[in-house]
Amino acid sequence: PIWMPVNYLLIDSLLKFYEYFGVDYKIEYPTNSGQMLDLKEIAESLKARLVSIFELNEQKRRPVWGKYERFQTDENFRDYLFFHEYFHGDTGAGLGASHQTGWTGLVADLLLG
Repeated sequence: PIWMPVNYLLIDSLLKFYEYFGVDYKIEYPTNSGQMLDLKEIAESLKARLVSIFELNEQKRRPVWGKYERFQTDENFRDYLFFHEYFHGDTGAGLGASHQTGWTGLVADLLLG
């Protein structure tokens, strides 16, 4: 599963390490891709992947809603997002409690940064 607070802390740490190591320190990301990125580029990639859970995709669906058709299509529901406890690692569908604004609300900080 995807846990927002763990990912948020990882992104924050990568950005702090980037401040120290700078643009010349690169590692392979994703693993076995042969692509070398600096820590800021990796943090930005992870941030984009987390934010995409809540955004409309090419099919005009939000991964957070998973198979909940009413939330995907009904104009009275589709734009009111829940902050789930955690998310499915493959689909991004929200799982667990749906009122975790304390830690899943960290996605707002990712959008600002």
